[in-house]
Amino acid sequence: MRIVILGKTGVGKSSLANTILGEELFQTGFNGVSATSECQSETRRVDGRDVTLIDTPGLFDTGRPEEELKAAIVKCITECSPGPHAFIIVFKVERFTDQEQDVINKINQYFSEEAFKYATVLFTHGDQLKEGQTIEEYFHNKQLVSDLIKKCGGRCHVVDNKYWKNNQPDDYRSNQFQVKQLMKTIDHMIEANNGSCFTNEMLQAMETLRQEEEEKIGQSSGNKTEKEILEEAKKRVSAKPLIHLTGILTGAMLGALLGSFLTVAEVLKVLNESLSEEVVKVFLVIPSGVQRVTATTEAARKTALSVMVAGALGGAIKGGFIGYNAGEEAATLSEAVKTAAKAVVNVTAFFKDQEKTANWN
Repeated sequence: MRIVILGKTGVGKSSLANTILGEELFQTGFNGVSATSECQSETRRVDGRDVTLIDTPGLFDTGRPEEELKAAIVKCITECSPGPHAFIIVFKVERFTDQEQDVINKINQYFSEEAFKYATVLFTHGDQLKEGQTIEEYFHNKQLVSDLIKKCGGRCHVVDNKYWKNNQPDDYRSNQFQVKQLMKTIDHMIEANNGSCFTNEMLQAMETLRQEEEEKIGQSSGNKTEKEILEEAKKRVSAKPLIHLTGILTGAMLGALLGSFLTVAEVLKVLNESLSEEVVKVFLVIPSGVQRVTATTEAARKTALSVMVAGALGGAIKGGFIGYNAGEEAATLSEAVKTAAKAVVNVTAFFKDQEKTANWN
Protein backbone atom coordinates (compact mmCIF):
# COMPACT_ATOMS: atom_id res chain seq x y z
CA MET A 1 0.00 0.00 0.00
CA ARG A 2 1.56 3.28 -1.16
CA ILE A 3 0.45 6.42 0.69
CA VAL A 4 1.57 9.99 -0.10
CA ILE A 5 1.38 12.56 2.72
CA LEU A 6 0.65 16.11 1.53
CA GLY A 7 0.40 19.44 3.29
CA LYS A 8 2.16 22.70 3.94
CA THR A 9 5.27 23.15 6.11
CA GLY A 10 4.82 22.81 9.85
CA VAL A 11 1.58 20.81 9.98
CA GLY A 12 3.32 17.65 11.24
CA LYS A 13 3.58 15.44 8.14
CA SER A 14 6.85 13.79 9.18
CA SER A 15 5.64 13.27 12.74
CA LEU A 16 2.46 11.72 11.37
CA ALA A 17 4.52 9.33 9.23
CA ASN A 18 6.45 8.25 12.35
CA THR A 19 3.18 7.81 14.25
CA ILE A 20 1.68 5.60 11.53
CA LEU A 21 4.78 3.40 11.16
CA GLY A 22 5.46 3.31 14.90
CA GLU A 23 9.13 4.28 14.49
CA GLU A 24 11.16 7.49 14.36
CA LEU A 25 12.13 7.09 10.70
CA PHE A 26 11.41 10.60 9.41
CA GLN A 27 13.27 13.66 10.66
CA THR A 28 10.95 16.23 12.20
CA GLY A 29 11.32 19.98 12.44
CA PHE A 30 10.42 22.39 15.22
CA ASN A 31 8.80 25.82 15.54
CA GLY A 32 7.22 25.48 12.10
CA VAL A 33 10.59 24.93 10.36
CA SER A 34 10.55 22.09 7.85
CA ALA A 35 13.06 19.27 8.28
CA THR A 36 12.03 17.64 4.98
CA SER A 37 13.84 19.12 1.99
CA GLU A 38 12.92 16.36 -0.45
CA CYS A 39 10.69 13.31 -0.62
CA GLN A 40 11.48 10.38 1.64
CA SER A 41 9.85 6.96 1.59
CA GLU A 42 9.88 4.17 4.17
CA THR A 43 8.17 0.76 4.19
CA ARG A 44 7.06 -1.10 7.31
CA ARG A 45 4.40 -3.59 8.42
CA VAL A 46 1.28 -1.83 9.73
CA ASP A 47 -1.64 -3.93 10.98
CA GLY A 48 -0.49 -6.96 9.00
CA ARG A 49 0.21 -5.30 5.64
CA ASP A 50 3.25 -3.65 4.03
CA VAL A 51 2.78 0.11 3.94
CA THR A 52 5.05 2.55 2.09
CA LEU A 53 4.73 6.14 3.28
CA ILE A 54 6.04 8.95 1.07
CA ASP A 55 6.75 12.05 3.12
CA THR A 56 6.87 15.22 1.03
CA PRO A 57 8.34 18.70 1.59
CA GLY A 58 5.99 21.65 2.00
CA LEU A 59 4.93 21.30 -1.63
CA PHE A 60 2.04 23.69 -1.40
CA ASP A 61 3.50 26.67 0.43
CA THR A 62 2.61 29.82 -1.50
CA GLY A 63 6.05 31.34 -0.89
CA ARG A 64 7.99 28.50 -2.50
CA PRO A 65 9.14 28.97 -6.14
CA GLU A 66 7.03 27.12 -8.68
CA GLU A 67 10.11 25.44 -10.16
CA GLU A 68 10.97 23.88 -6.80
CA LEU A 69 7.40 22.68 -6.36
CA LYS A 70 7.39 20.95 -9.74
CA ALA A 71 10.78 19.32 -9.13
CA ALA A 72 9.61 18.04 -5.74
CA ILE A 73 6.41 16.68 -7.28
CA VAL A 74 8.39 14.79 -9.93
CA LYS A 75 10.51 13.28 -7.15
CA CYS A 76 7.37 12.35 -5.23
CA ILE A 77 5.88 10.66 -8.29
CA THR A 78 8.95 8.50 -8.88
CA GLU A 79 8.84 7.37 -5.24
CA CYS A 80 5.25 6.11 -5.49
CA SER A 81 5.37 4.62 -9.00
CA PRO A 82 3.14 3.28 -10.53
CA GLY A 83 0.89 5.47 -8.38
CA PRO A 84 -0.32 6.00 -4.81
CA HIS A 85 -3.22 4.03 -3.39
CA ALA A 86 -4.01 6.94 -1.09
CA PHE A 87 -3.25 10.55 -0.30
CA ILE A 88 -3.36 11.85 3.26
CA ILE A 89 -4.00 15.59 3.22
CA VAL A 90 -2.73 17.02 6.50
CA PHE A 91 -3.88 20.17 8.32
CA LYS A 92 -3.64 21.44 11.88
CA VAL A 93 -6.63 21.70 14.16
CA GLU A 94 -6.89 25.47 13.81
CA ARG A 95 -8.65 28.14 11.82
CA PHE A 96 -9.03 27.23 8.15
CA THR A 97 -7.54 30.14 6.14
CA ASP A 98 -6.74 30.98 2.52
CA GLN A 99 -3.41 29.15 2.89
CA GLU A 100 -5.25 25.93 3.70
CA GLN A 101 -7.50 26.52 0.71
CA ASP A 102 -4.36 26.95 -1.43
CA VAL A 103 -3.30 23.42 -0.45
CA ILE A 104 -6.55 22.12 -1.94
CA ASN A 105 -6.10 24.24 -5.08
CA LYS A 106 -2.56 22.97 -5.61
CA ILE A 107 -3.58 19.33 -5.25
CA ASN A 108 -6.24 19.92 -7.86
CA GLN A 109 -3.71 21.70 -10.10
CA TYR A 110 -0.93 19.11 -9.89
CA PHE A 111 -2.89 15.88 -9.52
CA SER A 112 -6.44 16.72 -10.78
CA GLU A 113 -9.86 16.59 -9.12
CA GLU A 114 -9.77 12.80 -9.40
CA ALA A 115 -7.12 12.68 -6.64
CA PHE A 116 -9.70 13.49 -3.96
CA LYS A 117 -11.37 10.11 -4.61
CA TYR A 118 -8.15 8.60 -3.23
CA ALA A 119 -7.69 11.08 -0.38
CA THR A 120 -8.34 11.20 3.35
CA VAL A 121 -8.23 14.40 5.40
CA LEU A 122 -6.24 14.17 8.62
CA PHE A 123 -5.82 16.82 11.31
CA THR A 124 -2.85 17.01 13.69
CA HIS A 125 -2.66 18.83 17.06
CA GLY A 126 -5.74 17.02 18.31
CA ASP A 127 -5.05 18.37 21.81
CA GLN A 128 -6.73 21.57 20.62
CA LEU A 129 -10.09 19.76 20.73
CA LYS A 130 -12.19 20.34 23.82
CA GLU A 131 -12.82 17.41 26.15
CA GLY A 132 -15.24 15.03 24.48
CA GLN A 133 -15.21 16.99 21.22
CA THR A 134 -14.71 15.24 17.87
CA ILE A 135 -12.98 16.70 14.83
CA GLU A 136 -16.30 16.82 12.97
CA GLU A 137 -17.82 18.84 15.80
CA TYR A 138 -14.84 21.20 15.88
CA PHE A 139 -15.27 22.15 12.22
CA HIS A 140 -19.08 22.13 12.30
CA ASN A 141 -20.45 24.97 10.17
CA LYS A 142 -17.01 25.59 8.62
CA GLN A 143 -17.99 25.46 4.96
CA LEU A 144 -14.52 25.16 3.37
CA VAL A 145 -13.58 22.20 5.58
CA SER A 146 -16.96 20.56 5.12
CA ASP A 147 -16.65 20.88 1.33
CA LEU A 148 -13.16 19.30 1.39
CA ILE A 149 -14.24 16.37 3.57
CA LYS A 150 -17.22 15.85 1.28
CA LYS A 151 -14.84 15.79 -1.73
CA CYS A 152 -12.89 13.07 0.07
CA GLY A 153 -15.95 10.88 0.58
CA GLY A 154 -16.44 11.94 4.21
CA ARG A 155 -13.04 10.50 5.22
CA CYS A 156 -11.60 12.45 8.16
CA HIS A 157 -9.32 11.59 11.11
CA VAL A 158 -7.34 13.33 13.84
CA VAL A 159 -4.14 12.55 15.77
CA ASP A 160 -1.85 14.35 18.17
CA ASN A 161 1.79 13.51 17.57
CA LYS A 162 2.86 14.88 20.96
CA TYR A 163 0.25 14.04 23.57
CA TRP A 164 -1.95 11.20 22.30
CA LYS A 165 0.44 8.36 22.96
CA ASN A 166 -0.64 4.77 23.47
CA ASN A 167 -2.70 3.48 26.40
CA GLN A 168 -4.97 6.52 26.61
CA PRO A 169 -8.18 6.11 28.65
CA ASP A 170 -10.20 7.66 25.81
CA ASP A 171 -9.89 5.67 22.58
CA TYR A 172 -10.69 8.73 20.46
CA ARG A 173 -7.64 10.48 21.94
CA SER A 174 -5.30 7.56 21.28
CA ASN A 175 -2.96 7.64 18.27
CA GLN A 176 -2.93 3.84 18.22
CA PHE A 177 -6.73 3.79 17.88
CA GLN A 178 -6.76 6.60 15.32
CA VAL A 179 -4.11 4.91 13.13
CA LYS A 180 -6.11 1.68 13.10
CA GLN A 181 -9.22 3.63 12.11
CA LEU A 182 -7.23 5.47 9.43
CA MET A 183 -5.98 2.22 7.90
CA LYS A 184 -9.51 0.79 7.91
CA THR A 185 -10.73 3.92 6.13
CA ILE A 186 -8.02 3.58 3.49
CA ASP A 187 -8.82 -0.12 3.04
CA HIS A 188 -12.49 0.70 2.41
CA MET A 189 -11.50 3.50 0.04
CA ILE A 190 -9.24 1.18 -1.99
CA GLU A 191 -12.05 -1.36 -2.14
CA ALA A 192 -14.45 1.34 -3.37
CA ASN A 193 -11.87 2.24 -6.04
CA ASN A 194 -11.77 -1.42 -7.15
CA GLY A 195 -8.26 -1.88 -5.80
CA SER A 196 -6.76 0.62 -8.22
CA CYS A 197 -4.14 3.23 -7.44
CA PHE A 198 -4.36 6.85 -8.53
CA THR A 199 -2.77 7.57 -11.90
CA ASN A 200 -2.69 10.22 -14.61
CA GLU A 201 -0.71 10.86 -17.80
CA MET A 202 2.31 12.13 -15.89
CA LEU A 203 2.37 9.12 -13.58
CA GLN A 204 2.00 6.73 -16.51
CA ALA A 205 4.85 8.43 -18.35
CA MET A 206 7.08 8.28 -15.27
CA GLU A 207 6.27 4.59 -14.78
CA THR A 208 7.21 3.83 -18.40
CA LEU A 209 10.48 5.72 -17.98
CA ARG A 210 11.21 3.88 -14.74
CA GLN A 211 10.68 0.49 -16.37
CA GLU A 212 12.94 1.46 -19.27
CA GLU A 213 15.67 2.61 -16.88
CA GLU A 214 15.37 -0.59 -14.84
CA GLU A 215 15.86 -2.62 -18.01
CA LYS A 216 18.94 -0.60 -19.00
CA ILE A 217 20.47 -0.87 -15.54
CA GLY A 218 19.64 -4.58 -15.33
CA GLN A 219 21.53 -5.27 -18.55
CA SER A 220 24.71 -3.68 -17.25
CA SER A 221 24.24 -3.88 -13.48
CA GLY A 222 26.61 -6.69 -12.68
CA ASN A 223 25.77 -7.88 -9.17
CA LYS A 224 23.20 -5.23 -8.21
CA THR A 225 20.12 -6.42 -6.35
CA GLU A 226 16.58 -5.72 -7.56
CA LYS A 227 16.18 -3.10 -4.84
CA GLU A 228 19.42 -1.35 -5.87
CA ILE A 229 18.33 -1.38 -9.53
CA LEU A 230 14.94 0.07 -8.56
CA GLU A 231 16.50 2.86 -6.49
CA GLU A 232 18.95 3.79 -9.25
CA ALA A 233 16.13 3.81 -11.81
CA LYS A 234 14.10 6.15 -9.59
CA LYS A 235 17.06 8.53 -9.28
CA ARG A 236 17.58 8.60 -13.04
CA VAL A 237 13.91 9.19 -13.78
CA SER A 238 13.55 11.98 -11.22
CA ALA A 239 16.61 13.70 -12.74
CA LYS A 240 15.33 13.45 -16.32
CA PRO A 241 13.19 16.62 -16.29
CA LEU A 242 16.14 18.64 -14.93
CA ILE A 243 18.46 17.09 -17.51
CA HIS A 244 16.07 18.00 -20.33
CA LEU A 245 15.76 21.54 -18.97
CA THR A 246 19.55 21.86 -18.79
CA GLY A 247 19.84 20.67 -22.38
CA ILE A 248 17.19 23.14 -23.55
CA LEU A 249 18.83 26.10 -21.79
CA THR A 250 22.32 25.20 -23.02
CA GLY A 251 21.08 24.70 -26.56
CA ALA A 252 19.07 27.92 -26.53
CA MET A 253 21.94 30.05 -25.25
CA LEU A 254 24.48 28.62 -27.67
CA GLY A 255 21.99 28.72 -30.53
CA ALA A 256 21.29 32.39 -29.86
CA LEU A 257 24.99 33.23 -29.64
CA LEU A 258 25.96 31.34 -32.79
CA GLY A 259 22.86 32.53 -34.66
CA SER A 260 23.93 36.13 -34.02
CA PHE A 261 27.60 35.45 -34.78
CA LEU A 262 26.84 33.98 -38.21
CA THR A 263 24.92 37.10 -39.23
CA VAL A 264 27.60 39.63 -38.27
CA ALA A 265 29.27 39.59 -41.69
CA GLU A 266 25.94 40.12 -43.44
CA VAL A 267 25.04 42.99 -41.09
CA LEU A 268 28.28 44.79 -41.85
CA LYS A 269 27.61 44.26 -45.54
CA VAL A 270 24.19 45.89 -45.18
CA LEU A 271 25.56 48.91 -43.35
CA ASN A 272 28.22 49.50 -46.05
CA GLU A 273 26.04 48.92 -49.11
CA SER A 274 23.13 50.97 -47.77
CA LEU A 275 25.11 54.17 -48.35
CA SER A 276 25.04 53.88 -52.13
CA GLU A 277 22.50 51.27 -53.23
CA GLU A 278 18.73 51.65 -53.45
CA VAL A 279 17.97 48.12 -52.44
CA VAL A 280 20.08 45.83 -50.27
CA LYS A 281 19.92 42.10 -49.94
CA VAL A 282 20.54 40.48 -46.61
CA PHE A 283 21.08 36.79 -46.16
CA LEU A 284 19.80 35.69 -42.77
CA VAL A 285 21.50 32.52 -41.63
CA ILE A 286 19.57 30.44 -39.09
CA PRO A 287 20.03 26.80 -38.16
CA SER A 288 17.02 25.75 -40.22
CA GLY A 289 18.31 27.32 -43.45
CA VAL A 290 19.10 30.61 -45.15
CA GLN A 291 16.54 33.33 -45.78
CA ARG A 292 16.99 36.35 -48.07
CA VAL A 293 15.64 39.70 -46.85
CA THR A 294 15.37 42.88 -49.00
CA ALA A 295 14.94 46.43 -47.78
CA THR A 296 15.19 50.03 -49.04
CA THR A 297 18.27 52.05 -48.15
CA GLU A 298 16.34 54.10 -45.58
CA ALA A 299 15.49 50.92 -43.67
CA ALA A 300 18.87 49.30 -44.05
CA ARG A 301 20.12 49.87 -40.53
CA LYS A 302 16.81 48.66 -39.05
CA THR A 303 16.98 45.64 -41.31
CA ALA A 304 20.50 44.90 -40.12
CA LEU A 305 19.42 45.05 -36.51
CA SER A 306 16.43 42.83 -37.27
CA VAL A 307 18.76 40.33 -38.90
CA MET A 308 20.84 40.12 -35.73
CA VAL A 309 17.78 39.71 -33.48
CA ALA A 310 16.08 37.19 -35.78
CA GLY A 311 19.27 35.20 -36.09
CA ALA A 312 19.59 35.03 -32.32
CA LEU A 313 15.94 34.12 -31.82
CA GLY A 314 15.95 31.51 -34.54
CA GLY A 315 19.15 30.06 -33.19
CA ALA A 316 17.76 29.96 -29.65
CA ILE A 317 14.59 28.16 -30.65
CA LYS A 318 16.38 25.61 -32.80
CA GLY A 319 19.11 25.24 -30.20
CA GLY A 320 16.51 24.52 -27.54
CA PHE A 321 15.08 21.63 -29.56
CA ILE A 322 18.56 20.28 -30.26
CA GLY A 323 19.45 20.58 -26.57
CA TYR A 324 16.31 18.75 -25.46
CA ASN A 325 16.99 15.86 -27.85
CA ALA A 326 20.60 15.73 -26.70
CA GLY A 327 19.39 15.55 -23.11
CA GLU A 328 17.42 12.40 -23.94
CA GLU A 329 20.66 10.41 -23.98
CA ALA A 330 22.30 12.19 -21.06
CA ALA A 331 22.42 10.53 -17.65
CA THR A 332 23.67 13.55 -15.66
CA LEU A 333 23.32 17.33 -15.75
CA SER A 334 26.96 17.87 -16.74
CA GLU A 335 26.58 15.33 -19.53
CA ALA A 336 23.47 17.17 -20.74
CA VAL A 337 25.43 20.43 -20.97
CA LYS A 338 28.26 18.80 -22.94
CA THR A 339 26.05 16.87 -25.37
CA ALA A 340 23.74 19.84 -25.97
CA ALA A 341 26.65 22.19 -26.61
CA LYS A 342 28.35 19.76 -28.97
CA ALA A 343 25.12 19.10 -30.89
CA VAL A 344 24.31 22.79 -31.37
CA VAL A 345 27.84 23.66 -32.48
CA ASN A 346 27.91 20.78 -34.97
CA VAL A 347 24.55 21.69 -36.49
CA THR A 348 25.42 25.39 -36.71
CA ALA A 349 28.79 24.61 -38.31
CA PHE A 350 26.97 22.52 -40.92
CA PHE A 351 24.74 25.43 -41.92
CA LYS A 352 27.71 27.78 -41.98
CA ASP A 353 29.42 25.48 -44.50
CA GLN A 354 26.19 25.41 -46.50
CA GLU A 355 26.21 29.20 -46.67
CA LYS A 356 29.78 29.32 -47.94
CA THR A 357 29.17 26.85 -50.77
CA ALA A 358 25.78 28.25 -51.85
CA ASN A 359 25.62 30.11 -55.21
CA TRP A 360 23.70 33.35 -54.69
CA ASN A 361 22.46 35.62 -57.54
